[in-house]
Amino acid sequence: MLRPRIIPCLLVKNGGLVKTVQFDQPKYVGDPINAVRIFNEKEVDELIVVDIDATVQSREPDYTLIKNLATECRMPLCYGGGVKTVDQIERIISLGVEKVAISSAAVSTPELISEAAARVGSQSIVVVMDVTKNGRNSNRYEVCTHNGTRSTGLHPVACAKRAQALGAGEVVVNSIDQDGTMQGYDLDLIREVRESISLPLTALGGAGSLKDIAGLIDLFGIIGAAAGSLFVFKGKYRAVLINYPSRAEKDGIASVASIASVASGGASEE
Repeated sequence: MLRPRIIPCLLVKNGGLVKTVQFDQPKYVGDPINAVRIFNEKEVDELIVVDIDATVQSREPDYTLIKNLATECRMPLCYGGGVKTVDQIERIISLGVEKVAISSAAVSTPELISEAAARVGSQSIVVVMDVTKNGRNSNRYEVCTHNGTRSTGLHPVACAKRAQALGAGEVVVNSIDQDGTMQGYDLDLIREVRESISLPLTALGGAGSLKDIAGLIDLFGIIGAAAGSLFVFKGKYRAVLINYPSRAEKDGIASVASIASVASGGASEE
């Protein structure tokens, strides 16, 4: 049976693992390789790792770090950060990474999506949309790039539709406004994107509990439920503790997805 994917998202800055709040205030929380080892033990469904400085600093992806992550990782790995060319994507895939995430390049050079999909396969190309309502028009969702510092004028629905048309294999919608708040996903944003495309969709930004993940899946069925703070912090004081739901907890969430899928007439992705 198709199951929802519960996906930790790790942010890397200067080689260290950090967590942000609304794409600001990066807090060091540990070593990314050590976090991967712990997630291996917890049998994580999938892992997203993003170098949040690479694009802003206009530098190449850190291939040494990527190789070390891929060598250690025993679950499907998606890497993003500083990716601008098909050659970079091929090199990252050759290091053992299953998926490559592109964000700013998907906006500035959207043809990269189709070129990369033709070279390595659509299943390996993930388009990440960082979205806010605090841009030029506070009543309208807008895709931003470069850690949320550059407005694009693009609505996430238009961006997602273009990604699908160009051959992307998956879309990640990341709420800048909810990032690190642990106050729940932006369900309105997710709904708009979910209804506009048939690609696998992953939601990121705001999850503060397993109830938030179960609620997301209850509404949308088979979907990727990604989170950062939820899987690196514990308790109201946010003590650093790498964690992940147990098999029994995941089975309970999967049963919610099964019921939601039947109610909506079948699975909508993957």
